[in-house]
Amino acid sequence: MSEAARQHLEAIFRAGVEACLPERVLAPHLPPPPAGRTLLLALGKAAVPMARRVEEDWDGPLSGLAVTRHGAAEPLSRIEVMTAGHPVPDEASVAAAERLLALAESAEPDDLVLVLLSGGASALASLPGEGLSLGDKRRVTTALLRSGAAISEINCVRRHLSRFKGGRLAEAARPARLLTLAISDVVGDRPEDIGSGPTLADPTSIGEARSILRRYGIEEPVRGWSESVKEVAGDYRIVASGRDAVDAAAARAAELGYRPRMIGYDCTGEARHVAQEHARLALAAPAGTALISGGELTVTIRGEGTGGPNQEYALSLASAMEGKDFTALAADTDGIDGSGDAAGAFADGATLSGGGAEEALANNDSGRFFAERDALFVTGPTGTNVNDLRIILVGS
Repeated sequence: MSEAARQHLEAIFRAGVEACLPERVLAPHLPPPPAGRTLLLALGKAAVPMARRVEEDWDGPLSGLAVTRHGAAEPLSRIEVMTAGHPVPDEASVAAAERLLALAESAEPDDLVLVLLSGGASALASLPGEGLSLGDKRRVTTALLRSGAAISEINCVRRHLSRFKGGRLAEAARPARLLTLAISDVVGDRPEDIGSGPTLADPTSIGEARSILRRYGIEEPVRGWSESVKEVAGDYRIVASGRDAVDAAAARAAELGYRPRMIGYDCTGEARHVAQEHARLALAAPAGTALISGGELTVTIRGEGTGGPNQEYALSLASAMEGKDFTALAADTDGIDGSGDAAGAFADGATLSGGGAEEALANNDSGRFFAERDALFVTGPTGTNVNDLRIILVGS
């Protein structure tokens, strides 16, 4: 792949990410300070940059807690920072959920509980249901992640095996005023699925959650089930989503001289199958087209390799378009795609030279495949999380 093509792909991707950064999207939604205290509860992969943005703009008293994943902590001036496990919860996730609930419960009627929510919150703040061990919660979570289940299905189960999710944080904050500002990382922007909806009423039931486990052949826990909260008081706003990223990426592609074509804001499905469909669209598109898509793909894990949905998509796309004139980048906007440190991978018509693609796909080992070709896309934590962003540039 030429350096110019790689630079264009990166520029288009970064435009999508930058449109969804907390420093750009939070300020218009911040309320005036309350008569009492402001308790800031931030949880998710974007928790620290979201909390920092509030710190910069907030005039009154401010205290609270931000919970992010291990390795992504940065100091804040007024807000404490904790780290916890992701994508599978750990003991720190339990401690974080307990701390967040305790802070919410301390709120008085004149206080404001400001919840800043972003993707990854489901694992980062995890308090298993009554009688359910963390080990059992981890087993269920891991099995769901490996099964190819959609995030809406995974989070439905999580809400009904939790003492934190499914509106329970909102209950703890009563009678204070509650405002949730969320950066959406879920397809369709369903609020109950962002962080498993800790501050929202939940429309799903225990029966639905159990049916999901049966659908994927996952053993049901004996204990820990409880019905989620069905009525919640508070204000909830989505301040950025994958649609914003796709639109900004398309605008940047046009500035660079391409003809952008959005092929889906909310793409879902098995990564390798979606890649094959996108390859058909690319093969039929005229040179100069930029095919751009968002959403969140899944991988049914059958092998023992490394990688993630975007890397598997890129490898499958390269397999379907071997020898053709195209360049592509598939990456997660939070900077982490599955296992490893890569956000995603680059691909073009020569990606398969040297062989090994079939074996890599069979073993879910796209990460190793692209690492050997210096084609991984590594960004580090981006400060936001609005699903995947995929770009295919047709022609030289």
